[in-house]
Amino acid sequence: MEQEIRFPLESEVTLVTSFQDADPMGVIYHGNYFRFFEEARRVLMDKIGYGYLAMQQSGYMWPIIDTRVKYVKAIPFGHQIRITAKLSEWENRLRVDYVIYDANTGQRMSKGYTMQVAVSIEKQEMNFVSPKVFTDKVESWHQNGSV
Repeated sequence: MEQEIRFPLESEVTLVTSFQDADPMGVIYHGNYFRFFEEARRVLMDKIGYGYLAMQQSGYMWPIIDTRVKYVKAIPFGHQIRITAKLSEWENRLRVDYVIYDANTGQRMSKGYTMQVAVSIEKQEMNFVSPKVFTDKVESWHQNGSV
């Protein structure tokens, strides 16, 4: 039976794109979208107390194994954007879905996801299920809205 999710695990960050993020045409270079996703993911994982240092201390690294980005509208430099991140899978892997919006109009400019798996630092082996230290934090969030 699926557990009711009372408090979805989501985060949001707002930033202004930088000149150095743009290509010669004055729009954000496509590879930089992943930096924006990363910042929203960092905030998301910090919410449950499982940021990258906590991951390492728990004995796991979480490499990205799959990612996708769909470019809806070009983002110019000097533009304020809002990036949302939502944890959509966590039992066997960590999947985060992202949307980038124009912070002023709310128009969607891009969407994508990243998928990560737990790898034991000691054994250098991939886990086929997410470690309990992570799933306990996610379940606690979903039940209480905090860890």
